[in-house]
Amino acid sequence: MGEAERGESAPRRRVAFWCSQGHETRVAFASEAEAPETWDCPRCGLPAGQDHAAPPPAPRSEPYKTHLAYVRERRSDADGDALLEEALSKLRARRGA
Repeated sequence: MGEAERGESAPRRRVAFWCSQGHETRVAFASEAEAPETWDCPRCGLPAGQDHAAPPPAPRSEPYKTHLAYVRERRSDADGDALLEEALSKLRARRGA
């Protein structure tokens, strides 16, 4: 399909974004649309900004935590031992009955 079948395309402008790796990405927006401050770089996935001299920093990635790690953040070892002993005593009582 050509422009004759679809009608005239909206006026556009191209905005350049740069990531911290130096990749340049040019994105087309409608001329009346406001461009976002950041755009994900299609080459490396890092955030890209419109300022070539000061691209946005890479986001900090937190290491994966297990469920046990989250529990240990909230409870002390003494609390954990008390909960374990309580659960074991309930289990022993159920098995003995």
